[in-house]
Amino acid sequence: SGINPGNHVKIQEGTLGFFIASDAKEVKRAYFYCKACHDDITDPKRIKKCGCKRLEDEQLTTLSPKRKQRNGGMRNSPNSSPKLMRHDPLLIPGNEQVDNMDCNVKKYDSTGMFHWCPPKEIDKVILTRSEAAMTVLSGHVVVCIFGDVTSALIGLRNFVMPLRASNFHYHELKHIVFVGSLEYLRREWETMHNFPKVSILPGTPLSRADLRAVNINLCDMCVILSANQNNIDDTSLQDKECILASLNIKSMQFDDSIGVLQANSQGFSPPGMDRSSPDKSPVHGLLRQHSITTGIDIPIITELVNDSNVQFLDQDDDDDPDTELYLTQPFACGTAFAVSVLDSLMSATYFNDNILTLIRTLVTGGATQELESLIAEENALRGGYSTPQTLTNRDRCRVAQLALLDGPFADLGDGGCYGDLFCKALKTYNMLCFGIYRLRDFNSSTPSQCTKRFVIANPPYEFELVPTDWIFCLMQYDHNAGQSRASLSHSSHSSYASSKKSSSVHSLPATTNRQNRPKSRDSREKQNRKEMVYR
Repeated sequence: SGINPGNHVKIQEGTLGFFIASDAKEVKRAYFYCKACHDDITDPKRIKKCGCKRLEDEQLTTLSPKRKQRNGGMRNSPNSSPKLMRHDPLLIPGNEQVDNMDCNVKKYDSTGMFHWCPPKEIDKVILTRSEAAMTVLSGHVVVCIFGDVTSALIGLRNFVMPLRASNFHYHELKHIVFVGSLEYLRREWETMHNFPKVSILPGTPLSRADLRAVNINLCDMCVILSANQNNIDDTSLQDKECILASLNIKSMQFDDSIGVLQANSQGFSPPGMDRSSPDKSPVHGLLRQHSITTGIDIPIITELVNDSNVQFLDQDDDDDPDTELYLTQPFACGTAFAVSVLDSLMSATYFNDNILTLIRTLVTGGATQELESLIAEENALRGGYSTPQTLTNRDRCRVAQLALLDGPFADLGDGGCYGDLFCKALKTYNMLCFGIYRLRDFNSSTPSQCTKRFVIANPPYEFELVPTDWIFCLMQYDHNAGQSRASLSHSSHSSYASSKKSSSVHSLPATTNRQNRPKSRDSREKQNRKEMVYR
């Protein structure tokens, strides 16, 4: 099972599908669709239940009860699992999963769902300010955490696990740096010591010296969390630490000379997006147009307990204090996350238990029964040897961002329709688009330095695109990315001038566009020369 599975997956009777539509009638069309009867229909409204379905139902009534259960009994079973025919990794040509398989090395957990490493002592991952500054961190995730020895644990492992999902190649994993109380992080460390690329800087998120040491202006995302919120009775003060930390970061100034690094930090995209890749395609990464010199441009997510406190996050926000959370600018721009959002998820899950499966797959990258048992019984992940069975779990899609400024979709970015982009991305590159990340001042007549963006989820077909839009999409797992980029070093970064050459169509994942690969020797040589120019 999976969201946006590859072309190799065969849908069988009883498979459960997820549909995002405006009403139930549109979903019914997918249920009634018959290739024999509806293949030549251009008007979706004409898709109705056909005679083939009735004939099939009549045949099923003549079957024995046992055979009927095998063939069609799953149709009305809400708890039945979809049966999908997945490919064997051994049969995929050029699959680095098998070519690089070392049965004596444990790189993933026993379920194959997450990257794994032998347990590390917390003293081995602690950085001093000088050590952090010398590391020249960039393109990383900074987690500002408030807590002490008496604070309740918030479960930082649940935060780290999606960032270490195995559907990212190892070189695509973003370094995670925790900034906070060492006493608190020691208590959390036992659940995180098996994840690679995690460091700790003992200090406080309110210290600018600590924030500069971890190069917060070069990070891909800064997340502000607090474990002290339940210790305060006054609801208006529960979020004071997170709000002060957010405002402190936004008021910081940075030397423009540090932008020479370009730091591989080019605006936030979901974890795993690699921008140090030499084949910087619009699918593998996005571009930052300017180096960050002020804290306002640093991508930040702040956790809030009280919805009304969202009014204090943005100094330039003129929203009414009584505005509902989901209508405020910080929430629309993705800079604030309130716990109350989970209440609506709980309500939706009550009426449709599949909602939780869908959200969990999008956020965490999926789960297996073995993983559930491990967490429930042992509360820890075990390392496992790489086998074709466990490596198959890596083959699942991931959330990515697609830039329309240039590249294969640039023609649609200037006044094109979202529906045309949706169809082209799905048919050509097996990417499923589900939203737009648009600049707040995209239609301003005067040039604006504002980098704030807001989310437009599932826009209609005729929705007009603009060149500066970023597209949220579900991208197929790239089996070949690990071979071509495994030797890359995260400490080396290309210059901004070379990163501008990022939009070559040929650098899209080869597995999703095999029909366009050059076949003749001459065309391959031309392709190689072209790639050298871009690199």
